[in-house]
Amino acid sequence: MAATSLYIYGNGGHAKVVADIAMANGYGNLIFLDDNDGLKFSPNLPKYPVIIAIGNAEARARVQNLVLSSGFELITLIHPTAIMSNSVKIGVGSVVMPGAIINANSVIGSGVIVNSGAIIEHDCLIDDFAHICPGVAIAGAVSVGKRSWIGIGSSVIQGIKIKQDIIIGAGSVVVKDILEGSLAYGNPCKVVKR
Repeated sequence: MAATSLYIYGNGGHAKVVADIAMANGYGNLIFLDDNDGLKFSPNLPKYPVIIAIGNAEARARVQNLVLSSGFELITLIHPTAIMSNSVKIGVGSVVMPGAIINANSVIGSGVIVNSGAIIEHDCLIDDFAHICPGVAIAGAVSVGKRSWIGIGSSVIQGIKIKQDIIIGAGSVVVKDILEGSLAYGNPCKVVKR
């Protein structure tokens, strides 16, 4: 059974879902921390574990560095209804939402969000601080770079490489590699801005 107390760093809509996942994993005393409230990690705070509940990748990475440098334990949360192969590797600070599926030999980095109902097939690499939105379907052997965001309901065919710092718009169908730092959307998905 998990520890009973947990800091949730974040206080928006995403944090509400993370809180539900925490409770489903046995955490009962949830303490919300947020930059906007001026709350920071300090030696005076009890050393409860921490999960970061911030949608923005750069902010999530910044807070993760703060948590770890302050000597707090960063945990990973997986909803009990998520389905994950035993061969999946998942980094610290990642969150897997209800109904997500992650198949064999996939690697999920640190600080990743795999949102509700997303499917990540076999042999995929989802790098640090990427965000896979609800209902995204990613076929086998796809790589998604650091801090990239795959919009709700998008599909990615097998073997595609989506580089880092990419935004893929909602409902897109990705059929070719996407270069670093691009905004892309559509069916088929096309780069509209770099």
